[in-house]
Amino acid sequence: MAYVIAEPCIGTKDSACVDACPVDCIHPKKDESGFGESEQLFIDPVECIDCGACVPVCPVSAIYAGDDLPEKWAEYQTKNAAHYGR
Repeated sequence: MAYVIAEPCIGTKDSACVDACPVDCIHPKKDESGFGESEQLFIDPVECIDCGACVPVCPVSAIYAGDDLPEKWAEYQTKNAAHYGR
């Protein structure tokens, strides 16, 4: 199961996770359209290879393995997928 970016990312959008991702599955990037309007960053659940490289670099601990996502943030699994039309 893919990693998920949850509520702590809202308003922070630190892009360290984008730089750490070996498969470029975290968007929007700072130079992409929609970055300014987006509340948070999102992980593409299809492209994510479950490597976990993004987890230790997140300064607000917003990234979780899908199976470890706290119940209070369960909706973020759907939000991440929906961002990519999945």
